[in-house]
Amino acid sequence: MPSATIKLFLVHGDAKRLRTAELSNWTGKAVAGPRSELDGVLARDETAKSGVYFLRGTDSESGKSAVYVGEAESIRDRLRGHLERDFWNHVYFFISKDENLTKAHVRYLEGRLIEQAKAAGRALVMNGQSSGSKLPESDREDMEIFLERIHQLMPVLGTDALQPIGSAPAGHAEKQVLVCEIKGLKATGHLTPSGFLVLRGSQAVLKERASAHQYPNTLTSRKRLIEDGTLVEEGNHYKFTRDSEFSSPSAAATVVHGGSANGLLAWKSNAGKTLKELEAT
Repeated sequence: MPSATIKLFLVHGDAKRLRTAELSNWTGKAVAGPRSELDGVLARDETAKSGVYFLRGTDSESGKSAVYVGEAESIRDRLRGHLERDFWNHVYFFISKDENLTKAHVRYLEGRLIEQAKAAGRALVMNGQSSGSKLPESDREDMEIFLERIHQLMPVLGTDALQPIGSAPAGHAEKQVLVCEIKGLKATGHLTPSGFLVLRGSQAVLKERASAHQYPNTLTSRKRLIEDGTLVEEGNHYKFTRDSEFSSPSAAATVVHGGSANGLLAWKSNAGKTLKELEAT
């Protein structure tokens, strides 16, 4: 992804409230805000234009992060129709300042964004299905560039719904494969901008330590991973069926160990150096 200069405007001076974002040499614009300030969002001129939008929140049944992707010829009118949905607490939308986004364009963008959000696997996608739209080759290329800009701005606006888990590592620290071993079991992983990624095929202990009950987050994490099929029982241990990202090396190590663990010491290079030692060099 190319480097970019971002102009971020905090309307009320608060990064969690209404804000806009623009990229240099791009005709698009992003607007984001909490549901509690929806009136202020809808009052903006940008909401009268066509574009694509995201509703982000938490699914009440599963407790998982959830996102809905939509398109509209009038963002304002469509958002008002989503007030009956109670899962979302934040909205993000993208429009073109030169009003070049047609109905076909936004339908194409919606279809691609739903595919990408599902592939990323970071949130439960609340859409039933997407119709999408076929475009001439030149228009399709223009919309792919628009999609790339959306990917650049979403994390800046506060959500990683489109960022794939297990995306290609960048930089020396992320490319360094680390190992966590316990009771003859082995897990591998590496640092990421969001924390730590345990790689598919890694192993974890079958039974939690007694100390795990002192740290509810360990039990909660393992239970969630078992329920969604990430951890499956294989003989005398659990196996990771897919790459899984954690908030820190310690959060990853506690799941592998089945109890409290210091990730800076538990994760080591193939040469035996701990993560703590590697970061000190």
